Amino acid sequence: MFQRGKYGKLITSLFTAVDFVVLNIIFFIVGQIYPGVAALHLRLTWLLLNVAYLPVAKWVKDAHNVRSLQMEAVMRISFFSVIVHALCFVSLLYLMQVAGLRARILFVFYSMFLAGLMLWRVSGQTLLKSYRRGGGNTRKAVIVGNGPTARRLYDEICANPGFGYDVNGVFDIYCCPDSPLRDLYRGNLSELEDYIAENHIEELFYTLSGEDREALRLTLGLCDQHMMKFHYVPQISPYLTRNLRQGQIGAMPVLGVLNNPLESPVSSAVKRLFDIVVSGTFLLVSPIVLIPVAIAIKVSSPGPVFFRQKRTGYMGKEFWCYKFRTMRVNDDSDSLQASKDDPRKTRVGDFLRRTSIDELPQFLNVLKGDMSVVGPRPHMLKHTHDYSALIRNYMVRHLIKPGITGWAQVHGYRGQTEELWQMQKRVEHDIWYIEHWSLFLDIKIMVRTVINALHKDENAF
Repeated sequence: MFQRGKYGKLITSLFTAVDFVVLNIIFFIVGQIYPGVAALHLRLTWLLLNVAYLPVAKWVKDAHNVRSLQMEAVMRISFFSVIVHALCFVSLLYLMQVAGLRARILFVFYSMFLAGLMLWRVSGQTLLKSYRRGGGNTRKAVIVGNGPTARRLYDEICANPGFGYDVNGVFDIYCCPDSPLRDLYRGNLSELEDYIAENHIEELFYTLSGEDREALRLTLGLCDQHMMKFHYVPQISPYLTRNLRQGQIGAMPVLGVLNNPLESPVSSAVKRLFDIVVSGTFLLVSPIVLIPVAIAIKVSSPGPVFFRQKRTGYMGKEFWCYKFRTMRVNDDSDSLQASKDDPRKTRVGDFLRRTSIDELPQFLNVLKGDMSVVGPRPHMLKHTHDYSALIRNYMVRHLIKPGITGWAQVHGYRGQTEELWQMQKRVEHDIWYIEHWSLFLDIKIMVRTVINALHKDENAF
Protein backbone atom coordinates (compact mmCIF):
# COMPACT_ATOMS: atom_id res chain seq x y z
CA MET A 1 0.00 0.00 0.00
CA PHE A 2 1.06 3.63 -0.37
CA GLN A 3 0.37 4.11 3.35
CA ARG A 4 3.83 3.08 4.42
CA GLY A 5 6.08 4.92 6.85
CA LYS A 6 6.25 8.64 7.37
CA TYR A 7 3.92 10.70 5.14
CA GLY A 8 2.17 7.49 4.03
CA LYS A 9 -1.37 8.91 4.22
CA LEU A 10 -0.23 12.15 2.63
CA ILE A 11 1.28 10.28 -0.32
CA THR A 12 -1.93 8.27 -0.75
CA SER A 13 -3.98 11.47 -0.84
CA LEU A 14 -1.50 13.10 -3.22
CA PHE A 15 -1.68 10.22 -5.71
CA THR A 16 -5.49 10.28 -5.60
CA ALA A 17 -5.60 14.06 -6.00
CA VAL A 18 -3.32 14.00 -9.05
CA ASP A 19 -5.55 11.31 -10.59
CA PHE A 20 -8.43 13.80 -10.39
CA VAL A 21 -6.21 16.57 -11.80
CA VAL A 22 -5.29 14.38 -14.80
CA LEU A 23 -8.97 13.54 -15.32
CA ASN A 24 -9.97 17.22 -15.36
CA ILE A 25 -7.07 18.29 -17.58
CA ILE A 26 -8.06 15.72 -20.19
CA PHE A 27 -11.70 16.88 -19.91
CA PHE A 28 -10.57 20.47 -20.54
CA ILE A 29 -8.43 19.45 -23.55
CA VAL A 30 -11.28 17.48 -25.12
CA GLY A 31 -13.55 20.46 -24.47
CA GLN A 32 -11.17 22.60 -26.51
CA ILE A 33 -11.13 20.03 -29.33
CA TYR A 34 -14.95 19.81 -29.36
CA PRO A 35 -16.11 23.27 -28.15
CA GLY A 36 -19.71 22.71 -29.13
CA VAL A 37 -20.01 19.65 -26.98
CA ALA A 38 -18.21 21.22 -24.05
CA ALA A 39 -20.94 23.82 -23.75
CA LEU A 40 -23.64 21.14 -23.63
CA HIS A 41 -24.54 20.36 -20.01
CA LEU A 42 -21.02 21.45 -19.10
CA ARG A 43 -21.42 21.65 -15.34
CA LEU A 44 -23.48 18.49 -15.05
CA THR A 45 -21.11 16.52 -17.30
CA TRP A 46 -18.11 17.76 -15.33
CA LEU A 47 -19.78 16.81 -12.04
CA LEU A 48 -20.73 13.32 -13.25
CA LEU A 49 -17.21 12.85 -14.63
CA ASN A 50 -15.69 13.40 -11.19
CA VAL A 51 -18.37 11.48 -9.30
CA ALA A 52 -17.76 8.48 -11.57
CA TYR A 53 -14.13 8.44 -10.47
CA LEU A 54 -14.91 8.10 -6.74
CA PRO A 55 -15.41 4.31 -6.82
CA VAL A 56 -12.35 4.03 -9.08
CA ALA A 57 -10.20 5.95 -6.59
CA LYS A 58 -11.28 3.63 -3.77
CA TRP A 59 -10.70 0.53 -5.90
CA VAL A 60 -7.25 1.72 -7.01
CA LYS A 61 -6.27 2.42 -3.41
CA ASP A 62 -7.25 -1.11 -2.39
CA ALA A 63 -5.53 -2.61 -5.45
CA HIS A 64 -2.15 -1.03 -4.70
CA ASN A 65 0.08 -3.44 -2.81
CA VAL A 66 3.77 -4.30 -2.88
CA ARG A 67 3.46 -6.21 -6.14
CA SER A 68 1.70 -3.31 -7.83
CA LEU A 69 4.94 -1.34 -7.64
CA GLN A 70 6.00 -3.29 -10.71
CA MET A 71 5.40 -1.06 -13.68
CA GLU A 72 3.40 -3.60 -15.69
CA ALA A 73 1.03 -3.88 -12.70
CA VAL A 74 0.75 -0.08 -12.52
CA MET A 75 -0.19 0.02 -16.21
CA ARG A 76 -2.66 -2.82 -15.78
CA ILE A 77 -4.39 -1.07 -12.86
CA SER A 78 -4.49 2.16 -14.90
CA PHE A 79 -6.11 0.36 -17.82
CA PHE A 80 -8.83 -1.18 -15.67
CA SER A 81 -9.31 2.17 -13.88
CA VAL A 82 -10.25 3.73 -17.22
CA ILE A 83 -12.59 0.84 -18.05
CA VAL A 84 -14.36 1.06 -14.68
CA HIS A 85 -14.64 4.85 -14.95
CA ALA A 86 -16.09 4.60 -18.46
CA LEU A 87 -18.78 2.17 -17.29
CA CYS A 88 -19.66 4.36 -14.31
CA PHE A 89 -19.66 7.59 -16.33
CA VAL A 90 -21.77 6.25 -19.19
CA SER A 91 -24.24 4.78 -16.67
CA LEU A 92 -24.56 8.14 -14.91
CA LEU A 93 -25.07 9.94 -18.22
CA TYR A 94 -27.86 7.52 -19.06
CA LEU A 95 -29.54 7.84 -15.65
CA MET A 96 -29.33 11.64 -15.72
CA GLN A 97 -30.50 11.67 -19.37
CA VAL A 98 -27.52 13.70 -20.57
CA ALA A 99 -27.30 13.39 -24.36
CA GLY A 100 -24.92 14.78 -26.94
CA LEU A 101 -21.70 12.91 -26.13
CA ARG A 102 -21.08 10.76 -29.17
CA ALA A 103 -19.14 7.52 -29.10
CA ARG A 104 -16.30 9.14 -31.06
CA ILE A 105 -15.88 11.87 -28.45
CA LEU A 106 -15.90 9.33 -25.62
CA PHE A 107 -13.30 7.26 -27.47
CA VAL A 108 -11.02 10.28 -27.88
CA PHE A 109 -11.49 11.26 -24.23
CA TYR A 110 -10.76 7.82 -22.81
CA SER A 111 -7.81 7.23 -25.13
CA MET A 112 -6.25 10.48 -23.92
CA PHE A 113 -7.23 9.73 -20.32
CA LEU A 114 -5.59 6.30 -20.46
CA ALA A 115 -2.37 7.75 -21.89
CA GLY A 116 -2.31 10.57 -19.34
CA LEU A 117 -3.12 8.30 -16.41
CA MET A 118 -0.44 5.77 -17.34
CA LEU A 119 2.15 8.51 -17.84
CA TRP A 120 1.35 10.04 -14.47
CA ARG A 121 1.22 6.79 -12.52
CA VAL A 122 4.42 5.38 -13.98
CA SER A 123 6.15 8.71 -13.30
CA GLY A 124 4.63 8.88 -9.81
CA GLN A 125 5.69 5.34 -8.94
CA THR A 126 9.19 6.05 -10.24
CA LEU A 127 9.43 9.11 -7.99
CA LEU A 128 8.05 7.16 -5.04
CA LYS A 129 10.59 4.38 -5.56
CA SER A 130 13.38 6.95 -5.75
CA TYR A 131 12.14 8.57 -2.54
CA ARG A 132 12.09 5.20 -0.78
CA ARG A 133 15.57 4.33 -2.00
CA GLY A 134 16.70 7.49 -0.22
CA GLY A 135 15.20 6.22 3.03
CA GLY A 136 11.87 8.05 2.96
CA ASN A 137 8.39 6.58 3.31
CA THR A 138 9.59 3.19 4.58
CA ARG A 139 8.18 0.79 7.17
CA LYS A 140 10.27 -0.92 9.81
CA ALA A 141 10.05 -4.68 9.56
CA VAL A 142 11.49 -7.81 11.15
CA ILE A 143 11.85 -11.33 9.80
CA VAL A 144 11.07 -14.34 11.94
CA GLY A 145 13.25 -17.19 10.74
CA ASN A 146 16.82 -17.56 9.63
CA GLY A 147 16.58 -20.29 7.00
CA PRO A 148 16.83 -20.25 3.20
CA THR A 149 13.35 -18.71 2.83
CA ALA A 150 14.29 -15.80 5.13
CA ARG A 151 17.51 -15.21 3.23
CA ARG A 152 15.73 -15.21 -0.13
CA LEU A 153 13.12 -12.78 1.20
CA TYR A 154 15.79 -10.44 2.55
CA ASP A 155 17.67 -10.53 -0.76
CA GLU A 156 14.48 -9.63 -2.67
CA ILE A 157 13.76 -6.70 -0.33
CA CYS A 158 17.33 -5.42 -0.63
CA ALA A 159 17.33 -5.86 -4.41
CA ASN A 160 14.52 -3.31 -4.73
CA PRO A 161 14.42 -0.66 -1.97
CA GLY A 162 11.42 0.76 -3.80
CA PHE A 163 9.27 -1.79 -1.96
CA GLY A 164 9.65 0.50 1.05
CA TYR A 165 10.78 -1.96 3.74
CA ASP A 166 13.58 -1.37 6.22
CA VAL A 167 14.49 -4.75 7.75
CA ASN A 168 15.64 -3.98 11.30
CA GLY A 169 16.36 -7.51 12.44
CA VAL A 170 15.98 -11.27 12.24
CA PHE A 171 14.70 -13.49 15.06
CA ASP A 172 15.04 -17.24 15.38
CA ILE A 173 15.83 -19.90 17.94
CA TYR A 174 19.46 -19.98 16.83
CA CYS A 175 21.69 -18.29 14.27
CA CYS A 176 24.72 -20.05 12.79
CA PRO A 177 27.97 -18.03 12.90
CA ASP A 178 28.32 -18.41 9.13
CA SER A 179 24.74 -17.36 8.36
CA PRO A 180 24.43 -14.56 5.74
CA LEU A 181 21.95 -12.86 8.10
CA ARG A 182 24.13 -13.08 11.22
CA ASP A 183 24.63 -9.29 11.33
CA LEU A 184 20.85 -8.83 11.48
CA TYR A 185 20.27 -11.48 14.17
CA ARG A 186 18.69 -9.83 17.24
CA GLY A 187 17.85 -12.85 19.37
CA ASN A 188 15.33 -15.64 19.87
CA LEU A 189 11.54 -15.32 19.90
CA SER A 190 11.43 -14.56 23.64
CA GLU A 191 13.21 -11.26 22.90
CA LEU A 192 10.95 -10.33 19.99
CA GLU A 193 8.26 -8.44 21.94
CA ASP A 194 10.68 -6.09 23.69
CA TYR A 195 12.43 -5.35 20.40
CA ILE A 196 9.13 -4.59 18.67
CA ALA A 197 8.09 -2.16 21.41
CA GLU A 198 11.45 -0.39 21.67
CA ASN A 199 12.01 0.02 17.91
CA HIS A 200 8.41 0.71 16.81
CA ILE A 201 8.33 -2.18 14.33
CA GLU A 202 5.38 -1.96 11.92
CA GLU A 203 5.42 -5.24 9.95
CA LEU A 204 6.54 -8.82 10.53
CA PHE A 205 7.45 -11.50 7.99
CA TYR A 206 7.09 -15.06 9.26
CA THR A 207 9.27 -17.54 7.34
CA LEU A 208 9.31 -20.54 9.73
CA SER A 209 7.32 -23.70 9.14
CA GLY A 210 3.58 -23.35 9.64
CA GLU A 211 3.70 -26.61 11.59
CA ASP A 212 5.51 -24.86 14.44
CA ARG A 213 2.27 -23.94 16.18
CA GLU A 214 3.80 -22.36 19.27
CA ALA A 215 6.04 -19.96 17.32
CA LEU A 216 3.19 -19.07 14.96
CA ARG A 217 0.76 -18.47 17.82
CA LEU A 218 3.32 -16.25 19.59
CA THR A 219 4.10 -14.06 16.57
CA LEU A 220 0.46 -13.73 15.54
CA GLY A 221 -0.43 -12.66 19.09
CA LEU A 222 2.36 -10.07 19.14
CA CYS A 223 1.20 -8.62 15.81
CA ASP A 224 -2.38 -8.33 17.10
CA GLN A 225 -1.25 -6.81 20.37
CA HIS A 226 1.02 -4.21 18.75
CA MET A 227 -1.27 -3.61 15.74
CA MET A 228 1.38 -4.79 13.30
CA LYS A 229 0.89 -6.29 9.86
CA PHE A 230 1.61 -10.01 9.73
CA HIS A 231 2.93 -11.65 6.52
CA TYR A 232 3.22 -15.40 6.20
CA VAL A 233 5.96 -16.41 3.74
CA PRO A 234 5.57 -20.08 2.67
CA GLN A 235 8.70 -22.20 2.44
CA ILE A 236 8.64 -22.76 -1.31
CA SER A 237 11.62 -24.35 -3.03
CA PRO A 238 13.72 -21.93 -5.12
CA TYR A 239 13.48 -24.50 -7.92
CA LEU A 240 9.73 -23.87 -8.08
CA THR A 241 10.01 -20.57 -9.92
CA ARG A 242 6.70 -20.75 -11.75
CA ASN A 243 3.87 -18.34 -11.11
CA LEU A 244 1.54 -19.78 -8.47
CA ARG A 245 -2.14 -19.25 -7.82
CA GLN A 246 -3.90 -19.73 -4.53
CA GLY A 247 -6.70 -22.26 -4.36
CA GLN A 248 -8.55 -24.09 -1.63
CA ILE A 249 -9.67 -27.63 -0.86
CA GLY A 250 -12.25 -27.26 1.88
CA ALA A 251 -10.58 -25.11 4.53
CA MET A 252 -7.10 -26.05 3.31
CA PRO A 253 -5.26 -23.43 1.16
CA VAL A 254 -3.47 -24.94 -1.83
CA LEU A 255 -0.96 -23.36 -4.21
CA GLY A 256 -1.28 -24.44 -7.82
CA VAL A 257 1.25 -23.96 -10.63
CA LEU A 258 0.03 -21.69 -13.40
CA ASN A 259 0.49 -23.04 -16.90
CA ASN A 260 1.78 -21.03 -19.82
CA PRO A 261 -0.68 -18.08 -20.02
CA LEU A 262 -0.36 -18.08 -23.81
CA GLU A 263 -1.97 -21.52 -23.96
CA SER A 264 -5.24 -19.63 -23.56
CA PRO A 265 -6.77 -18.88 -26.99
CA VAL A 266 -7.80 -15.42 -25.78
CA SER A 267 -4.30 -14.52 -24.52
CA SER A 268 -2.74 -15.92 -27.69
CA ALA A 269 -5.13 -13.85 -29.84
CA VAL A 270 -4.40 -10.70 -27.81
CA LYS A 271 -0.65 -11.15 -28.24
CA ARG A 272 -1.00 -11.82 -31.97
CA LEU A 273 -3.22 -8.75 -32.45
CA PHE A 274 -0.67 -6.68 -30.53
CA ASP A 275 2.11 -8.01 -32.79
CA ILE A 276 0.17 -7.16 -35.95
CA VAL A 277 -0.62 -3.63 -34.77
CA VAL A 278 2.95 -2.86 -33.67
CA SER A 279 4.69 -4.44 -36.67
CA GLY A 280 2.16 -3.01 -39.14
CA THR A 281 2.54 0.48 -37.70
CA PHE A 282 6.32 0.26 -37.82
CA LEU A 283 6.41 -1.02 -41.39
CA LEU A 284 4.19 1.86 -42.55
CA VAL A 285 6.77 4.40 -41.38
CA SER A 286 9.84 2.17 -41.85
CA PRO A 287 11.07 3.73 -45.13
CA ILE A 288 12.21 6.76 -43.10
CA VAL A 289 14.77 4.50 -41.39
CA LEU A 290 15.21 1.58 -43.75
CA ILE A 291 16.16 3.51 -46.90
CA PRO A 292 19.09 5.50 -45.36
CA VAL A 293 20.33 2.35 -43.60
CA ALA A 294 20.15 0.32 -46.83
CA ILE A 295 22.16 2.96 -48.69
CA ALA A 296 24.79 3.05 -45.91
CA ILE A 297 25.15 -0.75 -45.98
CA LYS A 298 25.60 -0.86 -49.75
CA VAL A 299 28.21 1.89 -49.64
CA SER A 300 30.15 0.32 -46.74
CA SER A 301 30.84 -3.07 -48.34
CA PRO A 302 29.76 -5.23 -51.28
CA GLY A 303 26.93 -7.66 -50.70
CA PRO A 304 23.18 -7.73 -50.02
CA VAL A 305 21.42 -5.24 -47.76
CA PHE A 306 19.61 -7.91 -45.80
CA PHE A 307 21.06 -10.95 -44.10
CA ARG A 308 18.87 -13.98 -43.56
CA GLN A 309 19.66 -16.96 -41.38
CA LYS A 310 17.78 -20.09 -40.37
CA ARG A 311 16.90 -20.00 -36.70
CA THR A 312 14.86 -22.07 -34.27
CA GLY A 313 11.32 -20.83 -33.76
CA TYR A 314 8.03 -21.86 -32.20
CA MET A 315 7.94 -25.53 -31.13
CA GLY A 316 11.43 -26.03 -32.57
CA LYS A 317 10.44 -25.25 -36.16
CA GLU A 318 13.03 -23.56 -38.36
CA PHE A 319 12.38 -20.22 -40.08
CA TRP A 320 14.31 -17.58 -42.00
CA CYS A 321 15.17 -14.67 -39.69
CA TYR A 322 15.87 -11.30 -41.36
CA LYS A 323 18.40 -8.70 -40.26
CA PHE A 324 20.36 -5.86 -41.82
CA ARG A 325 23.73 -7.16 -42.93
CA THR A 326 26.36 -5.93 -40.47
CA MET A 327 29.35 -8.02 -41.61
CA ARG A 328 31.32 -8.60 -44.73
CA VAL A 329 30.11 -11.65 -46.60
CA ASN A 330 31.79 -14.71 -44.99
CA ASP A 331 31.42 -18.49 -44.68
CA ASP A 332 31.20 -18.58 -40.86
CA SER A 333 27.97 -16.65 -40.36
CA ASP A 334 25.92 -19.76 -39.51
CA SER A 335 28.41 -21.22 -37.04
CA LEU A 336 30.48 -18.44 -35.46
CA GLN A 337 28.80 -15.96 -33.11
CA ALA A 338 29.73 -12.29 -33.35
CA SER A 339 32.24 -11.04 -30.78
CA LYS A 340 33.02 -7.58 -29.46
CA ASP A 341 35.94 -6.84 -31.78
CA ASP A 342 34.88 -9.14 -34.58
CA PRO A 343 36.95 -8.28 -37.70
CA ARG A 344 34.06 -9.36 -39.93
CA LYS A 345 31.95 -6.35 -38.87
CA THR A 346 31.84 -3.25 -41.04
CA ARG A 347 31.95 0.21 -39.52
CA VAL A 348 28.28 0.76 -40.40
CA GLY A 349 27.43 -2.72 -39.12
CA ASP A 350 29.11 -2.02 -35.80
CA PHE A 351 26.86 1.04 -35.33
CA LEU A 352 23.75 -0.90 -36.36
CA ARG A 353 24.51 -3.62 -33.82
CA ARG A 354 25.22 -1.21 -30.96
CA THR A 355 21.92 0.58 -31.56
CA SER A 356 19.99 -2.65 -32.35
CA ILE A 357 18.88 -1.12 -35.67
CA ASP A 358 20.05 -4.30 -37.39
CA GLU A 359 17.09 -6.14 -35.82
CA LEU A 360 14.40 -3.91 -37.36
CA PRO A 361 13.76 -6.09 -40.47
CA GLN A 362 12.47 -8.74 -38.06
CA PHE A 363 9.20 -6.82 -37.95
CA LEU A 364 8.63 -8.59 -41.28
CA ASN A 365 9.01 -11.90 -39.42
CA VAL A 366 6.50 -10.65 -36.86
CA LEU A 367 3.96 -9.72 -39.50
CA LYS A 368 4.43 -13.12 -41.19
CA GLY A 369 3.80 -14.87 -37.88
CA ASP A 370 7.24 -16.46 -37.46
CA MET A 371 8.11 -14.17 -34.55
CA SER A 372 6.55 -11.92 -31.93
CA VAL A 373 7.59 -8.41 -30.93
CA VAL A 374 8.48 -9.70 -27.45
CA GLY A 375 9.70 -13.19 -26.66
CA PRO A 376 12.85 -15.30 -26.28
CA ARG A 377 15.46 -14.36 -28.85
CA PRO A 378 15.75 -16.90 -31.70
CA HIS A 379 19.11 -18.67 -31.77
CA MET A 380 21.00 -20.02 -34.74
CA LEU A 381 20.53 -23.76 -35.35
CA LYS A 382 24.01 -24.65 -34.10
CA HIS A 383 23.31 -23.00 -30.73
CA THR A 384 20.02 -24.86 -30.40
CA HIS A 385 21.78 -28.15 -31.10
CA ASP A 386 24.68 -27.45 -28.69
CA TYR A 387 22.85 -25.87 -25.77
CA SER A 388 19.89 -28.26 -25.79
CA ALA A 389 22.38 -30.99 -24.87
CA LEU A 390 23.99 -28.89 -22.11
CA ILE A 391 21.01 -27.14 -20.49
CA ARG A 392 18.19 -29.39 -19.31
CA ASN A 393 15.26 -26.98 -19.84
CA TYR A 394 16.69 -25.14 -22.85
CA MET A 395 13.93 -26.21 -25.27
CA VAL A 396 11.19 -24.83 -22.97
CA ARG A 397 11.91 -21.38 -24.40
CA HIS A 398 10.45 -22.57 -27.72
CA LEU A 399 6.95 -23.05 -26.27
CA ILE A 400 6.14 -19.56 -27.58
CA LYS A 401 7.24 -17.60 -30.64
CA PRO A 402 10.68 -15.96 -30.49
CA GLY A 403 10.81 -12.19 -30.20
CA ILE A 404 12.73 -9.16 -31.44
CA THR A 405 13.40 -8.30 -27.81
CA GLY A 406 12.78 -10.14 -24.58
CA TRP A 407 12.95 -10.27 -20.79
CA ALA A 408 16.50 -11.67 -20.87
CA GLN A 409 17.70 -8.93 -23.23
CA VAL A 410 16.47 -6.02 -21.08
CA HIS A 411 18.26 -7.61 -18.10
CA GLY A 412 21.61 -7.60 -19.91
CA TYR A 413 21.68 -11.21 -21.12
CA ARG A 414 22.24 -10.56 -24.80
CA GLY A 415 25.10 -10.74 -27.25
CA GLN A 416 27.95 -13.20 -27.03
CA THR A 417 27.73 -16.12 -24.57
CA GLU A 418 31.31 -17.03 -23.70
CA GLU A 419 30.40 -19.19 -20.70
CA LEU A 420 27.60 -21.68 -20.07
CA TRP A 421 26.15 -19.79 -17.10
CA GLN A 422 25.36 -16.83 -19.36
CA MET A 423 23.11 -18.97 -21.53
CA GLN A 424 21.60 -20.59 -18.43
CA LYS A 425 20.64 -17.15 -17.12
CA ARG A 426 19.17 -16.24 -20.50
CA VAL A 427 17.08 -19.42 -20.47
CA GLU A 428 15.93 -18.75 -16.88
CA HIS A 429 14.72 -15.28 -17.86
CA ASP A 430 13.01 -16.62 -20.98
CA ILE A 431 11.13 -19.25 -18.97
CA TRP A 432 10.14 -16.65 -16.36
CA TYR A 433 8.69 -14.51 -19.15
CA ILE A 434 6.70 -17.43 -20.57
CA GLU A 435 5.19 -18.20 -17.15
CA HIS A 436 4.41 -14.56 -16.28
CA TRP A 437 3.31 -13.22 -19.66
CA SER A 438 0.88 -10.34 -19.82
CA LEU A 439 0.25 -7.63 -22.39
CA PHE A 440 1.48 -5.00 -19.95
CA LEU A 441 4.70 -6.95 -19.39
CA ASP A 442 5.25 -6.84 -23.17
CA ILE A 443 4.75 -3.07 -23.15
CA LYS A 444 7.18 -2.71 -20.25
CA ILE A 445 9.83 -4.75 -22.08
CA MET A 446 9.38 -2.65 -25.22
CA VAL A 447 9.82 0.59 -23.24
CA ARG A 448 12.93 -0.75 -21.49
CA THR A 449 14.32 -1.88 -24.85
CA VAL A 450 14.02 1.64 -26.25
CA ILE A 451 15.63 3.11 -23.13
CA ASN A 452 18.51 0.62 -23.35
CA ALA A 453 18.99 1.43 -27.04
CA LEU A 454 19.36 5.13 -26.18
CA HIS A 455 22.11 4.27 -23.69
CA LYS A 456 25.31 2.40 -24.43
CA ASP A 457 24.82 -1.32 -23.82
CA GLU A 458 28.08 -3.17 -23.12
CA ASN A 459 26.64 -6.39 -24.52
CA ALA A 460 25.43 -4.82 -27.77
CA PHE A 461 27.99 -5.66 -30.41
